[in-house]
Amino acid sequence: MININIKPYLLTFVKLLTQFQNYTQYTIRYYLSIFACELLNIMLTKSEKTTKFIIETIAPIFNKKGYAATSMTDITNATGLTKGAIYGNFKNKEEIAIAAFNKNVNDLLKKIAAHQEQSKSPLQKLYLITDFYRNYYHYSQELGGCPILNIGVDANNQDNSLLEEVRFVINKTQNNITKMVDGGKDIGEIKQDVNASLFAKQLYSHIQGAIFMTYTMDNDNYLAVAMDEMDKIIKNQLEK
Repeated sequence: MININIKPYLLTFVKLLTQFQNYTQYTIRYYLSIFACELLNIMLTKSEKTTKFIIETIAPIFNKKGYAATSMTDITNATGLTKGAIYGNFKNKEEIAIAAFNKNVNDLLKKIAAHQEQSKSPLQKLYLITDFYRNYYHYSQELGGCPILNIGVDANNQDNSLLEEVRFVINKTQNNITKMVDGGKDIGEIKQDVNASLFAKQLYSHIQGAIFMTYTMDNDNYLAVAMDEMDKIIKNQLEK
């Protein structure tokens, strides 16, 4: 737990007061306002650190257990914070779950983006997506499973706000793939008659379906086979 030790700041404040007898009223107000602003900045920094600590600690728990199965006791035990401290940083459990989901997804998207930096070619970036997901099983286990699949299924039966967050990420991902295909068409790498939006849905459906089978059967061969199939589709149907 991150606490604010206000004693040193109060001592400084008292010390300042003893010096104020020779100052004008306006000078005193000026220094008091500076002191108050500095103290507020310190408190905000501590609060931000606490919020970050909570999210990073409970993100894998929410991802693995789901929204309904994750209790406040799970959260307080993992963080070492009281319920009051938790709710001092978040309005409710739903807000914590959304923050945890976004943290897991952002980490995932950064990994994919970094992997795609190996090439500037839109066509090659599509191959790099399938290449990334061939090893996704082992990476996602560190997160407690695939956050999009786990929370998507869980939220579909539990929480509309969380489900909207999942749908937003899926739509954003598919839109990015669509733009990638359109970019490939613009520079002559990809055939002009390819329906970019339809392909994006096809690719993402193959990925999520393979992730489901991989986790259900505890066998990452499902992802390897599905990505090989998508590579063939890219080669035969997209590549010019």
